[in-house]
Amino acid sequence: MKSVWARTLCRLLMVLTALSPLQFAQAGMIGTDQVASAASQADRSTVLQFLGRPEVASQLQSLGVDGARAQDRVAAMTDQEVQQLAGKIQNMPVGADDTGTIILVLIIAAAVVWWVWFRR
Repeated sequence: MKSVWARTLCRLLMVLTALSPLQFAQAGMIGTDQVASAASQADRSTVLQFLGRPEVASQLQSLGVDGARAQDRVAAMTDQEVQQLAGKIQNMPVGADDTGTIILVLIIAAAVVWWVWFRR
């Protein structure tokens, strides 16, 4: 009984495999200018996304710079300037500094020492 089902299933899978469209991967050489333009577009996208963040936009507004004007200035920048700015943005620390974490660890360590030492 199992062999009949197994043969039927195998035949069905072979037919489905034969009928499925075949896609072949193609590889080719790309030019340096294509890679450079893709990197440049990615850097511009990074800078424009950074400018689109609400806290950055509010900071620019407080400094008297309109967000649309800042985006226009990014569009007018050279690729090298955008690359430098995107590098600075990507190297910025994310979130708060580690001072709060260190203080929290010290408080927890002091509480553990107090619990172990004075609770005997």
